Amino acid sequence: MGTLLIRPPGHRRDVALRPAATAMVWIGEGHPHETIAVPGVALGDGDVLVAVELSTICGSDVHTVQGRRSAPTPLVLGHESVGRVIATGDVGATTVDGTPVRIGDRIVWSVTVSCGSCDRCDGGLPQKCRTLGKYGHDRIGVHGDLAGAFASHVQVRAGTAIVRAPESLPAAVLAPASCATATAWAAVARAAREHDLDGAVVRIHGAGLVGLSAAAIAVEQGATVEVLDPNPRRRALATRFGAGCGHRDPDVVIEASGHAVVEALDGVATGGIVVLVGSVFPADPVPFDAESAVRRLVTIAGVHNYTGADLADAVAFLAGRGRAYPFAEAVGEVRQLAAIDDALAAASAPDAPLRIGLIPGR
Repeated sequence: MGTLLIRPPGHRRDVALRPAATAMVWIGEGHPHETIAVPGVALGDGDVLVAVELSTICGSDVHTVQGRRSAPTPLVLGHESVGRVIATGDVGATTVDGTPVRIGDRIVWSVTVSCGSCDRCDGGLPQKCRTLGKYGHDRIGVHGDLAGAFASHVQVRAGTAIVRAPESLPAAVLAPASCATATAWAAVARAAREHDLDGAVVRIHGAGLVGLSAAAIAVEQGATVEVLDPNPRRRALATRFGAGCGHRDPDVVIEASGHAVVEALDGVATGGIVVLVGSVFPADPVPFDAESAVRRLVTIAGVHNYTGADLADAVAFLAGRGRAYPFAEAVGEVRQLAAIDDALAAASAPDAPLRIGLIPGR
């Protein structure tokens, strides 16, 4: 498959790749991925080139290939990844904590690319930047071909939140941090802005990786957590992430299934907060009883993606108290990148593991 080569404006540093990088390009529903070779990249001043260690398949990747969410084609899917820096632009990049990114650093990075200067970025919403870019969601071409995680390399662009990854953590723990864990952290943090979690009862709908991560995070902040899911195997797994039984109506409800919004709104206690996690949608429209929400003083908040600080906090959690939980077991299978179509089919199965990993092969 060939792509139209468009050199982005501005100063660029050409980096040759020998052997060439490999990217798996999705061209539309019902079509297998096509493999392209990328012999080089043009790095902007603040860009970073990363050799992928492991990428994982998120539910949104499955939704895309199934035609359940729209996406421009052709594109390289994937946005959960961990890798090692092999080149930088002439100016270089910095991590979320302000330290320079160096060649050889092991890093994770945000799903979003933000300008840092628009009203939304200035207002603390970089994940909703006016000129937002997203890895694994944007058509290849303008920003090069290495624009998604299902590749041997990713061109991490200026405006991306970068977090240095501990060498001691398994790749299976770190790759999902850039979506599932960071989103879960953002959801719990949003709830904590309205209600002290120490001693609170938290109910989580959905025992996918976002829901399970949120359970562990909330437990470590002092909450009693219950996780509801129709799958008995997932409910059993939730106990290993700290879930138990709530002893009263929940102060906080986190809806992470995409299918229990009405139950979440009906079940929260008076004065409580419901956090709707948008990473699991699209979902069907639901009826909303505004009078009930008003009379019960219910706060409803939406969380979609996360900030760089959320990603940094999520990685710190995984490297610290999160070690007590079986995050490393979330990746139930690891396959070669070239087998991406089979891997996506396996990830869509009812009994699929929480994540299936992909590793570049030569």
